[in-house]
Amino acid sequence: MPSRNPITDAEGRAATAIEKTIRPKEHDLGGFTVRRALPIAGQHMVGPWIFFDHMGPAHFPPGQGIDVRPHPHINLATVTYLFDGEMLHRDSLGNEIVIRPGEVNLMVAGCGIVHSERQREEVKAGNDNRLEGLQLWLALPEDDEETAPQFHHYAAHELPQIDVGPVAVRVLIGAAYGTRSPVRTFADTLYLEAELKTGQSLILPDGAEERAIYVVRGALSARGSTIEALSMAVLSPEPGITVTATRDTRLIVIGGQRLPTRHIWWNFVSSRPERIEQAKRDWVSGAFPKIPGDDKEFIPLPER
Repeated sequence: MPSRNPITDAEGRAATAIEKTIRPKEHDLGGFTVRRALPIAGQHMVGPWIFFDHMGPAHFPPGQGIDVRPHPHINLATVTYLFDGEMLHRDSLGNEIVIRPGEVNLMVAGCGIVHSERQREEVKAGNDNRLEGLQLWLALPEDDEETAPQFHHYAAHELPQIDVGPVAVRVLIGAAYGTRSPVRTFADTLYLEAELKTGQSLILPDGAEERAIYVVRGALSARGSTIEALSMAVLSPEPGITVTATRDTRLIVIGGQRLPTRHIWWNFVSSRPERIEQAKRDWVSGAFPKIPGDDKEFIPLPER
């Protein structure tokens, strides 16, 4: 319900916090739900972020788990961040690493990379195989789209955590509240995590050209508007937006520099549609590099 005394700007106009609310679309991947907030019709990106998936929470029976076969990417960077469980990352650069909660896994596809996302057999065999987390994609600036593929992994202790009043905030990528993350960036990028107890408030950082907030659990209020769990709110450029938790809440803030239009098809993102067509041909012909130790399977190019 709108406030009876709305906040106004210097010229007396009502100041709003939320420009758009996004209800992610759910995709069932066989006992495993993914909620996709970006891209959607009318909101393809927020800053350089072009893809936002909330994976789980899932609890797999023994013998089951995540098993995403090798697949390609171009002209983007993937960012994986887990709340619970673990995931085994392998890629065509030869990297093999287990991603655990609180770590940031940054894979820069650039001119082309292949990776798989699985779980170790001993994890799948257990009785307590849980998984929840986020996978986001960053569009790369045009000058960086064809950069050589890179892989960066950041342990949880490398990512700064600060107290903003009573609220613990983790600066995952970019800079906020006078603190900068060590994670590699290309465009100006913002990625934060915070947990609020009921009744606590957090002033969101200004300075990002575009911003959005995603509520993993709980609920928030902001200038008379409500942001429910499992929804994303695209924020207005108004400075000084404060959110207040109406329930215990875990939230994510994303944002950064607005980039020109990007084309997206399957796992390919590019400023040039002809580059995506080339990537399709390259995947079908086997021109992409292989993953050492995981080169027997692959996901075929979709027929669409």
